[in-house]
Amino acid sequence: MDIIEILKAVVLGIVEGITEWLPVSSTGHLILVDEFIKLKETDAFKEMFDVVIQLGAILAVVIIFWKKLFPFGKENNKAPLSREGFGAYIKTDIFQMWFKVIVACIPAAVVGVILDDWIDEHFYNPWVVSIALIVFGVAFIIVENWNRNKTPKIKTIDELTYKTAFIIGAFQLLAALFPGTSRSGATIVGALLIGVSRTVAAEFTFYLAVPVMFGASLLKIIKFDEDFTSNQAVILAVGMIVAFAVSVFVIKFLMDYIKKHDFKIFGWYRIILGALVLIYFSMHNT
Repeated sequence: MDIIEILKAVVLGIVEGITEWLPVSSTGHLILVDEFIKLKETDAFKEMFDVVIQLGAILAVVIIFWKKLFPFGKENNKAPLSREGFGAYIKTDIFQMWFKVIVACIPAAVVGVILDDWIDEHFYNPWVVSIALIVFGVAFIIVENWNRNKTPKIKTIDELTYKTAFIIGAFQLLAALFPGTSRSGATIVGALLIGVSRTVAAEFTFYLAVPVMFGASLLKIIKFDEDFTSNQAVILAVGMIVAFAVSVFVIKFLMDYIKKHDFKIFGWYRIILGALVLIYFSMHNT
């Protein structure tokens, strides 16, 4: 086992754990990091690795928000299906939340299944990623300035309607189409535009990530037509474990941060990173 390759997987796991939840584009960062830290594996494995490593990050969401995500149990069941019997263990409010998540996932799921390979072939490159970083960085600043003195219409997850969930999901579609947009960035911007509070926007974005990333990872694993080597299995496992550990801290940080601050700092960060990516790849392609 090559210890250097494991250390690379650790670095990539750290990058994934940080950038998956902050609205700064994990794809953009992984493309940039890949220029300096390249795994000695096939292109097919690296493409699959960049997606499946997200499962570690997803596990962090599941654990942190377990009580808000698990729809069964009698304890703290504020909306049971019935007072007695099996219905007393069903949390209807959480089931409704999951139905809204499913509705929000429909646009990106349909496009992802149909156009996944085409998008990777045509849009998964530094130029598209850098432009998406900059455009959505500007969007964050504009939306936050526009939203500055407005009172959010939706302040809790329960207040989200199916229509609102679908609109947020439509914004998520932008991230599916254009790598570098940032899935969390797109959904948060969309949510803020339609009057959702920052806290609810971020939390619902985390929930959306669970089926989206599980689905995307499953799709990549199914399409991976090589035999896993023991070295690849270790690299993938290390990346996922590190991504999980880092994600736990990042998610808690972001939820605390947005209670007192807006998202403009992430907008400026995206603009600077996008410009650096453009400059770097322009210099290396001349």
